[in-house]
Amino acid sequence: MNTNFIDSFVAVVECGSIAEAARRLNLTATALALRVQTLEAEFGCQLLVRSGRTVRPTESGARLAAGAGSLQKVLRELRSNVLGEALPSSLRFGSISTALSGWLPEHLGEVVRLYPRIDVQLVAGVSRDLYHQVQRDQLDMALIVVPPFELPKSLSWRTVRREPLVVLAHKSHAWADPLALLASQPHIRYDRKNWGGALSDQYLQSRRIQPTERVELDALDALEVLVGLGMGVSLVPDWARAKPLGEHLIALPVPDPLYREIGLLWPAGSAHGRLLDALLR
Repeated sequence: MNTNFIDSFVAVVECGSIAEAARRLNLTATALALRVQTLEAEFGCQLLVRSGRTVRPTESGARLAAGAGSLQKVLRELRSNVLGEALPSSLRFGSISTALSGWLPEHLGEVVRLYPRIDVQLVAGVSRDLYHQVQRDQLDMALIVVPPFELPKSLSWRTVRREPLVVLAHKSHAWADPLALLASQPHIRYDRKNWGGALSDQYLQSRRIQPTERVELDALDALEVLVGLGMGVSLVPDWARAKPLGEHLIALPVPDPLYREIGLLWPAGSAHGRLLDALLR
């Protein structure tokens, strides 16, 4: 049985669409459908139910998807043992987009230089989704915003950055009071469904500021563009950007700011301990 076919099946289940999973895996939809059919022939049961352009797993398919993570973990450990490697051969690493487009690539590049045989697979996403992927053993570690709840003992955490909230505004407001701007100017809100956006909302509530909403976005880069066009102001973490703040923008510190904590999340007792140490250094 080709384990790549099982990975492909899991991707279909996660996407809910053969076409979308095919794009993710850089395959044709026909090739991906044939992989699923091969698995169904080998297991002797139907694994997917099709409904228009979407698919969902059958009861048997759901059991296969649930057990696939454990299977892949065992296979990775077996490969390392057979090859006599002191390190796992691959690293499935998730990251929030602001870190991935900013300071993270340099640090990952250093790890790859130290351990050139490691195959690094990068996954971008929001903290909430990446957290669950680590918990389900779909990622080996992830760089995310600290969860707003107590971590289970099965997971470990290390904070690597603390980013204070600032008011992002057009440079014409350079000398304005940041709290007055939040109260008076149209607000381009950092999406409250994101853990970082929830932190901004918490600060606004603590100051009893009810801004006039213009738009709510989960992409900080896009939010920055709108502020630069003079469409409003925003309360966001002062994240590490890939390039300096735009010439039309200014970041104003707020009194007694809350901090967005960025850190590494990984399973306790992970086999990737040496890679983790290299990243932290």
